[in-house]
Amino acid sequence: MKIVRSGLTAGLCVLVVCSGFKLRSQQISPAMAPIPPRLFSAKTIFISNAGADSGLFPHPFTGDPDRAYNEFYAGVVSWGRYQLVASPDKADLVFELQLSAPNGPSNADKSKGASDPLPMIRLVIYDRPTHYALWALTESVLPANLQKTHDHNFDEAVSNLVLDAARLTKSLPSGMH
Repeated sequence: MKIVRSGLTAGLCVLVVCSGFKLRSQQISPAMAPIPPRLFSAKTIFISNAGADSGLFPHPFTGDPDRAYNEFYAGVVSWGRYQLVASPDKADLVFELQLSAPNGPSNADKSKGASDPLPMIRLVIYDRPTHYALWALTESVLPANLQKTHDHNFDEAVSNLVLDAARLTKSLPSGMH
């Protein structure tokens, strides 16, 4: 009888513990992490050109190392969300843009989680008064065989980065969704 009672008690404990875990897992839903309010309250920004790695211009991309910066700048101007200033000391936020071409294996083994390195455009948004990075966004430039396609993919990566930043700061220009 003691063995049966001990078994029932143990079984009941396991059931209660498992039920508690199940209830707890059902009650806890992943919450959205907060976006720094400074991204919404800022009025002025400075766009910083952190440059481009060597070996990207004039091939595979036409133009010069300032191409990403110029295209991104024009995209942000189209938002009408922030006043762009000519000096970082006059800005609430600094948008730092950099085009990089990481080194790495060619034709990496994707079954092991490796990938070929692609040129990427990275935007880091800093709170100018504190110098802390508030957010970072990255867009890869997809590979291509033809010069025209390389340039198209470059433009698309810059456009996607502009759109990502606009969504983040809730400043979508009319017509963009």
